[in-house]
Amino acid sequence: MARWFQASRWFGSFEVLLAMVAPVAELRGVEMRWGARPVLAGVDLVLQPGERLVVVGPSGSGKSTILRLLAGLQLPTGGSLSIHGIPQTYLRLDQRHPPDVRLVFQNPALLGSLSVRENVGFLLYRCSRLADAEIRQRVDQALEAVGLSVNIGEQLPGELSGGMQKRVSFARALINDPSIPSSQLPLLLFDEPTAGLDPIACTRIEDLIVRTTQMAQGSSVVVSHVHSTIERTAERVVLLYDGLFRWAGSLADYHQSENPYVVQFRSGSLRGPMQPGEH
Repeated sequence: MARWFQASRWFGSFEVLLAMVAPVAELRGVEMRWGARPVLAGVDLVLQPGERLVVVGPSGSGKSTILRLLAGLQLPTGGSLSIHGIPQTYLRLDQRHPPDVRLVFQNPALLGSLSVRENVGFLLYRCSRLADAEIRQRVDQALEAVGLSVNIGEQLPGELSGGMQKRVSFARALINDPSIPSSQLPLLLFDEPTAGLDPIACTRIEDLIVRTTQMAQGSSVVVSHVHSTIERTAERVVLLYDGLFRWAGSLADYHQSENPYVVQFRSGSLRGPMQPGEH
């Protein structure tokens, strides 16, 4: 009886501890409008620490808008957005201490006039007080983590293949700033990371998304309509259409759901509630 009581107390304390940990990101009634056109019409979303979420839906449904809001590149026109429990009311560049959010663009978005090393360590070179030798070490570790040789550090992005440039962009997202509190788990955002890639390249990038998220000990949000990317990177899936989340659930639930939006998206059918030309 005493052991059961001790275990109950431990589990009770653990549940209280979990309740005290703020979600990595929380959207409540978020709206986004471009003039009179609504892009997001009051969406709710909670991302938990360590979670891998994939946002799916047809092109033009507002998926990338979700990423821009989370990255602090735009502010919602309605509702509230919090990162690590802190309301986000300013754009990222206007914040003195912005949250640790790392965006991997659909294209590598590397600075062509800077070396690979300078691209990967850009924020550390610009904002940190770390010695050059330590930054180089962190850059080398990030390059090795994504399967690249440290010898490419002095090359320019234009001297690399497209696939290597893509991995450099992942290394840039992986590198960490020791000045950021360790309690603040990074939020990694991936915008259509496998669009236009062949199946083998897709597999490599999809595995890299999972590995990068785990190595950064963070959470990730992936925007994609590529089925293999959903399968390999998602723990949870939400489907966005016409400004609203039409369905949310685990990857296993996504496979089995009879929700008409999910069924149409999974099958690629022209018949269903999502009609072309509406976006």
